Amino acid sequence: QVQLVESGGGLVQAGGSLRLSCAASGSILRINNMAWYRQGPGNQGDFIATITSSGNTNYGDSVKGRFTISGVDAKNTVYLQMNSLKPEDTAVYYCSADITHAASGNPRRYWGLGTQVTVSS
Repeated sequence: QVQLVESGGGLVQAGGSLRLSCAASGSILRINNMAWYRQGPGNQGDFIATITSSGNTNYGDSVKGRFTISGVDAKNTVYLQMNSLKPEDTAVYYCSADITHAASGNPRRYWGLGTQVTVSS
């Protein structure tokens, strides 16, 4: 089995910063890429950022210049540094990863359970 566990969410004032982490564990042969998504109060799903195994990154338009994705480090962890937070960034943030399973050798996408980020005005 493979698990993704997010952490680092919380309550912050507008203009503040938070750093999210997502740790992958289990029967991992290879992590192909990891990404962050969010779902806000209006049930809108947004793509936030992705990073490949070679370190290439891509960002959603709503967070460019404010959020930075980094990793994947030796602990199979990806990070999302969020600066200049706005109330509209309030959402549940989900981590996803395309992982090749060690036993089957097959790649598939896995998801974490999410972490709440609330930005007050």
